[in-house]
Amino acid sequence: MSKEKEIKETAVEAVEEAKPKKNLKKLKFGSMSAVTIILVIAVVIAANIVCGLLTDRYPMKLDLTSDNRHEISEETITALEAIDKDVEIIVTTNKDYFDSLAINYENMFYQYYGAIVECPYDIIPEILDRYSVYAEAGNGNIDIKYVNINKNPDVVTEINKYYNGEITEGGIVVKCGERVKFISPDDVVSMIAPSQNSTQTNITMTFAGESVLTSAIKAVTDANPVRAAIVSSMNGSGIFDQVHSSLAGSLMNFMSKNGYDCVEVDIGTDALSPEDYDVVVVAAPSVDFTADIITKLGDFLYNDGKYEKDMIYIPNFYATQLPNISEFLADWKIQIEPSVIIDDVNMVQASIGVLGSVSYAAKVDVADTEITGTLANPTLPLIAPQARPITVLTKNNETVVKEVVKSGSGSRLVSLVDGNETSEGNESYNVIVKARREKAEGLNIFGSNILVIGSPFMLDSVILSGSNTYNNANVILNVINDTTGKEASAVIPEKVFEQYTLSLTQGSARIIFAIVIAVIPLLIGIAGLCVLLWRKNK
Repeated sequence: MSKEKEIKETAVEAVEEAKPKKNLKKLKFGSMSAVTIILVIAVVIAANIVCGLLTDRYPMKLDLTSDNRHEISEETITALEAIDKDVEIIVTTNKDYFDSLAINYENMFYQYYGAIVECPYDIIPEILDRYSVYAEAGNGNIDIKYVNINKNPDVVTEINKYYNGEITEGGIVVKCGERVKFISPDDVVSMIAPSQNSTQTNITMTFAGESVLTSAIKAVTDANPVRAAIVSSMNGSGIFDQVHSSLAGSLMNFMSKNGYDCVEVDIGTDALSPEDYDVVVVAAPSVDFTADIITKLGDFLYNDGKYEKDMIYIPNFYATQLPNISEFLADWKIQIEPSVIIDDVNMVQASIGVLGSVSYAAKVDVADTEITGTLANPTLPLIAPQARPITVLTKNNETVVKEVVKSGSGSRLVSLVDGNETSEGNESYNVIVKARREKAEGLNIFGSNILVIGSPFMLDSVILSGSNTYNNANVILNVINDTTGKEASAVIPEKVFEQYTLSLTQGSARIIFAIVIAVIPLLIGIAGLCVLLWRKNK
């Protein structure tokens, strides 16, 4: 055998000996890869199970949107964690209803304004999920259900055992035991709306649903709700003019949204029973009350000597001659002047919804922080458009009047009767006061209160809803809560969606359509073909 042949045979043998080792090596690495893949899959599954269990108990979802649209406020979180009862929230429609709602309203905005405006109604189910999670982090429970009431009418029958109103599709039922609040479909739609600063070319949407939902939950879980009699008529006739009727309605909606059980009453024909009501609200009457009605108000506050009843009074801006009401207030050391406060230095422009215009409003100051409470953002202005000044009278009785909110020291007065100035200027005037009468029995002190708010336009719905712009909502709620003894609560601020409005002409819309439908797919196809040819010829 030649040396060359020997070398070849040796090489072949070496190759043959190497083959099993190579296969063994492949098998070893293949097995390790398979085991690794199985372990990774097992870890991922286990992690998902653990995360699922944790998210059922703790709020672990992350909101990565720039405007935190899926998050809820600290005020709501505190309220949810304080719940110690079981609450049912029944959405009277399917979950995908909110997606269709978003599409419908986005199309509507486009038709009216020629602008693409985002209406993210899909955040309502997301927010409800957060409510359920945060409630479980406390001592209570919130169960969320989506029910098609057309297919499941028994659900409505069960709710109507405790609720006399109509339950309709697209609304939200909040129920705790026998207490029920129904958020109507219109109120659900109104949870997302253009902000007061929106224009046709710059539409900014806001979300007010958190305030509505949180207030409904607090209302049905409140063990001692405050019952309010809202005076809307006298012997069958309305007590308001058209402008002030809207303001009174705004106050009623505001109180209802913040946990008060509000009922409209006829002050002439309905009984004002202390057993039925805790506070009576007389908001901006344009007519005077009869002597019998004045006696009825006095008896309600006196409560057979037990006191512990309250009244809220807001004067009508135009009605300056109401002698019987004026005499009643004077007995509580309160006099509302027939003039308006003007402050040429401390004023801001404010949109007043009921007037449909922008007006100058005086900035006013808190005089008693104990009554107005702690404000979440004290830098926001408190405004009192067209406020009537309140004078504290000197009388020899047990009434004590506290000055709660005052105008700036550079204010002046202009008469509502003849338009002349009635002050020398550079003075401060009362805008909100609280009068209290007390009696002592042993170590216990009982008392009744009258809260007077001199500016009915402080209660305008646009101003109250602008909780990110003004402090009116927080101050008004705090002073009402202080007067009635209701547990302190906070106004839930509106959430402003960050978005850009894009106005399109038909031509620009066609261009965008062509780019999305034709140009982009064509470029992707060409790129894919180039890659295919390159790999084929490689």
